[in-house]
Amino acid sequence: MSIKLIAMDLDGTLFTDQKEVTRRNQQALKKAREKGVHVVVTTGRPLKAIEYLLEELDLMTKDSYSITFNGGLVQNNQGEILDKKEMSYLEARRIVEIAGAMGLPLDILSDAHVYEYNPDGLHSLYQAVNPHLVFHKLDRIEDLPKDIVLNKVLSAYDARVLDEKLPVLQDLLGQHVEVFKSRDIVLEFMPKGVHKAAGLAHLCRHLEISPKEVLAIGDEENDLTMIEWAGLGIAMKNGVPALKEKADVVTPHTNNDSGLAWAVEKFILGEEHGII
Repeated sequence: MSIKLIAMDLDGTLFTDQKEVTRRNQQALKKAREKGVHVVVTTGRPLKAIEYLLEELDLMTKDSYSITFNGGLVQNNQGEILDKKEMSYLEARRIVEIAGAMGLPLDILSDAHVYEYNPDGLHSLYQAVNPHLVFHKLDRIEDLPKDIVLNKVLSAYDARVLDEKLPVLQDLLGQHVEVFKSRDIVLEFMPKGVHKAAGLAHLCRHLEISPKEVLAIGDEENDLTMIEWAGLGIAMKNGVPALKEKADVVTPHTNNDSGLAWAVEKFILGEEHGII
């Protein structure tokens, strides 16, 4: 059965380590679209944070889609919402109180707005990697507005510290929310049952595409559900070991050497090129 949809992660997958899209990746995705294949970004970011990329890839159309907030929001790239899952105020407050007490800086996301809660003056790294969003300082969790949509909570901090705290937070909060790493420096908390596979499944039902017709590709733990759900799950060469173990295929090239393009060329375009 032919592939009708590409679900692709960004950091460590489409992007190089310098947050750029290689020419080979751009050309492979363009050729796939010319064959009628849907190219879908699946990311933890909100739509506002990736609009520049969608413009670059010529994906700002009504018939192009993105899965944002790790599956919490499914929409076309002009903002029409197909499905949305929100976090409750009480869930967000519980996360902030527990993770904050463990000394982690926290960011609470509401669409394109980020509420920064940094106990003990700790510095979050999230604003540096997402400058297109609007940031607000939050001195007390009680000051978080109660009439806004809450998409997720995250901690962008030193990778070693996050790795140390992750199993403890999974034990304390894992029954109530999803707790996982999406990047080495980003630990995320999502509403229970919200992940990339759930968002991808909803979009594919809308488009009348079966899992067997989906190629999903990523590199991190938060890509695991969609890699397992898709008919063809591909892990990047630079991916984490847990993802490589579950993937159908591991690319022979990293994100810096157009590993995504290799997958598109091999399984969709039916051609292989040398690295550009």
